[in-house]
Amino acid sequence: MRGVRGGVAALLVGVLAGCGGEDEPQAAADFGEALFQDARLSESTFNRFSCATCHVTTPEAPAGRMDSGHSLYNVAARPSWWGGYETHLLDAVNFCYVNFMRGVTKLEAEDPRSRALYEYLSRISPDAQAPALPFTVVKDIQDVPRGDAARGEAVYRAACQNCHGATHTGEGRLTELASLLPEVTQDYDRLFPGIPHAQVVIEKVRHGQFFGVGGNMPPYGTEALSDADLGALLTYLGL
Repeated sequence: MRGVRGGVAALLVGVLAGCGGEDEPQAAADFGEALFQDARLSESTFNRFSCATCHVTTPEAPAGRMDSGHSLYNVAARPSWWGGYETHLLDAVNFCYVNFMRGVTKLEAEDPRSRALYEYLSRISPDAQAPALPFTVVKDIQDVPRGDAARGEAVYRAACQNCHGATHTGEGRLTELASLLPEVTQDYDRLFPGIPHAQVVIEKVRHGQFFGVGGNMPPYGTEALSDADLGALLTYLGL
């Protein structure tokens, strides 16, 4: 970790030098790429999310990965983000930075980190224009038909395991703050009396941390996780 920190610091020195030469945008983009991969972009000691936790930078996600966030390939060429809710790229970044990465204050436009992230996101946006991508929030939580447990296991590995770790043990989870699944549902009768356990899980998946139920979790829209895959996941978790 010390090597990563030293490399990031060296890139920051290069950006702050502001020499104005031809290599400056390249150095800024390199710094931005390092920030993209590093949870220490946020000053919170409780944060374990980096941008790369929820986003790939390739045109398509690799097999076996289901992220809550879209790929950021061509992100700087889009006219809007978060399903049209954000129309400025830095605001879209700050939505993640504050809500999920526990950033205390928003990144300002003059912050060298903002400039570096912009240069990096521009570098992975080769097209002059790209379409906005949909982000459909399920506003009213309802139960979903259950599916195949084998499919549910694959969904868990692709969408849940990176943060929550292995079922029952949590082995490999991103942070100890991530719930142990499905054992966390044993507390639901006390925390959410009268609410079916599956409904609480659906709430957490669909709305993330909003409404005070899903901890620090980002929400999964229907483009990222279909109702069919969610139903299969619930079957796998015994819900």
